Amino acid sequence: MATLSDIGLSAAFNILTAIAFLLAFAFLRLQPINDRVYFPKWYLRGMRDSPISSGAAVQKFVNLDARSYLKFLNWMPAALKMPQDELINHAGLDSVVYLRIYLTGLKIFVPITILAFLVLVPVNWTNDALEGMTVVHSDIDKLSISNIPYGSKRFIAHVAVAYAITFWTCYVLLREYQIIAKLRLRFLASEKRRPDQFTVLVRNIPQDPDESISELVEHFFLVNHPDHYLRHQVVYNANKLADLVEKKKKMQNWLDYYRLKYERNPSERPTTKTGFLGCFGSKVDAIDHYKSEIEKIGKEEAEERKKVMKDPKSVVPAAFVSFRSRWGAAVCAQTQQTSNPTVWLTEWAPEPRDVYWNNLSIPFVSLTVRRLIIAVAFFFLNFFYVFPIAFVQSLANLEGIEKALPFLKPLVELPMIKSFIQGILPGLALKIFLIVLPTILMFMSKFEGLISQSSLERRSASKYYVFLFFNVFLGSVVAGSALEQLKTLLHTSANELPRLIGVSVPMKATFFITYVMVDGWTGIAGEILRLKPLVFFHLKNFFLVKTEKDREEAMDPGSICFDSCEPRIQLYFLLGLIYSAVTPLLLPYILVFFGFAYVVYRHQIINVYNQQYESGAQFWPSVHGRIITALIISQLLLLGLLSTKGFEESTPALIVLPVLTFWFYKYCKHRYEPAFVRNPLQEAMRKDTLERAREPNFDLKAYLASSYLHPVFKGCDHDDDRYSVVDDDGWMGEEVIVPTKRHSRRTTPAQSKYDGSDGLSSVPEKS
Repeated sequence: MATLSDIGLSAAFNILTAIAFLLAFAFLRLQPINDRVYFPKWYLRGMRDSPISSGAAVQKFVNLDARSYLKFLNWMPAALKMPQDELINHAGLDSVVYLRIYLTGLKIFVPITILAFLVLVPVNWTNDALEGMTVVHSDIDKLSISNIPYGSKRFIAHVAVAYAITFWTCYVLLREYQIIAKLRLRFLASEKRRPDQFTVLVRNIPQDPDESISELVEHFFLVNHPDHYLRHQVVYNANKLADLVEKKKKMQNWLDYYRLKYERNPSERPTTKTGFLGCFGSKVDAIDHYKSEIEKIGKEEAEERKKVMKDPKSVVPAAFVSFRSRWGAAVCAQTQQTSNPTVWLTEWAPEPRDVYWNNLSIPFVSLTVRRLIIAVAFFFLNFFYVFPIAFVQSLANLEGIEKALPFLKPLVELPMIKSFIQGILPGLALKIFLIVLPTILMFMSKFEGLISQSSLERRSASKYYVFLFFNVFLGSVVAGSALEQLKTLLHTSANELPRLIGVSVPMKATFFITYVMVDGWTGIAGEILRLKPLVFFHLKNFFLVKTEKDREEAMDPGSICFDSCEPRIQLYFLLGLIYSAVTPLLLPYILVFFGFAYVVYRHQIINVYNQQYESGAQFWPSVHGRIITALIISQLLLLGLLSTKGFEESTPALIVLPVLTFWFYKYCKHRYEPAFVRNPLQEAMRKDTLERAREPNFDLKAYLASSYLHPVFKGCDHDDDRYSVVDDDGWMGEEVIVPTKRHSRRTTPAQSKYDGSDGLSSVPEKS
């Protein structure tokens, strides 16, 4: 168990490491050669010129201005200067609301920390219950609820603080929900024209023996949305083609690398091996080898492209349907289309850059089975991850290490090594074990069949949060307490076990303090340093870059990894709310995290990150729900803890809190969540009316022409015109007749105006 000196060593180590990262960042960001690494967002927007394009040879690589080094910390105030409205225009609403999660943490925990240190710390410290017990403890634990005697009336202070924490947290969350809901509605009202505002994704289109998917979609929407339907784009299963295009691109990169290498040293032709990773097999001329590979893949790509365009089986029973107005799209997206609720399923289309094309080819009927498989797999992932967590806890315990590796006992007993093991190793080991987890969870979410990057990240985030709660929090508390108090547990009667557990659980705060310092202090400082993108940029710049376009592609601005970052924030909310009334010493460490992370991520959002999509803060209801969940868990744990401490009188008073909190959650859900799920028809009509008045001749059909065309078909030259905009100039103003091939519909015997193989169809604009 970590002592005060161990925590001090851990704090010193993590603070020094964070300062070293910040100093390295402050120095590296000033060097002209690194400008594209630390300010890529401005380059992508064309608002920054490279400093290495002019000046003396040395100044192109090294900053020789001594005065700039005196202002190495000016990035912090600069990150805080940009107003919120300007930041929304610069980075989008998703980024701004993500930052508000950190602000919410500060708003909640600053008053709670002050209250806890003024009320609970003196109440806990002025007791000596731990001195008369056999449990393993340290001086830090005297600040926790464990130091209060069994059945003491002092627990009334903890109940009162629990009420204060609940009401304050709910008040802050209510205010934030109001603010963010208004921000979202204002953002949607002021947002520029986007294809997804006019487009609906239709899935589970029923098969028809007489009509193709394209003709069926055209017929259905001309009949059921005659005044608003504009055009549609069917979805193709082009996954194999996309893989070939990506493979060809990688081969082209290798070819460019070896060509550049040969240009720098014409006296020697570069060679490579044909086996695995270029390390095995026969040695061949690298340039000729990659030329032949690209030619071979090009032929496969052409054949696959022809197959996708000609084979009706390549068409998926789904389509992106566009409407003449936002109002028409909103009506279609938010209503049931037929009496059978399992077919013609409509939802808002993701914005084009948000679409995850690989999953659109998954049959809709298989999604339920896939989700069931993932639910079972996720359960076993949680179950089996308990063992690594327990292993971490055993290594974090000195007795565990001495028993497992007895020859290390003399080394472990050294003061410095002992402090390192108890103050730094637990948090570091846990951080290492969690590195690969987001990748696994993202793979599981993709297998479920979600069709947008934003929904994939939200689903992965929910899984990650569940995992952190069961394994990191509960697993660490249960396993760690059991290992630390193992000797005491073995010599304690069954009647005394609940009381012993009630004393032991609050004392695990020391483990979480070490984790917060490793992950929340050093980890955030490492985020701003961007060591991996820095190294990769210079490697690409040296080996692959020949033009300015190549240099731009070598930049890796990255984006907010919502699937891994948001659950991590939620873990701090969980720890803060649980330990605020139990072991308040944890709160200052969490406050440092929220404040430091807010400044760092604000800087990154302004200068670095280039978001891949914009969802209009659709993730906020999930964030709100997880904070409420953490609050309810903290209330229930405090209730159980006080019952093991002989203060059962608090049960009626504490049982009210989760009930009130859940009622508050339901109120917020019904009052504010609809703004994040549905688009108001009133706002849609207002925007449509304004646009028609301002731009009466705008060609919406041409604007939407290739918005939802699969990326592998964009910019391709081929004879088939199914991927181009249909020319309607010849029949503008012509009466729209509903065409069909169904033989049973004798009132509309004419063929469809469009060939059944066409993937794109449209109707003329109204005059």
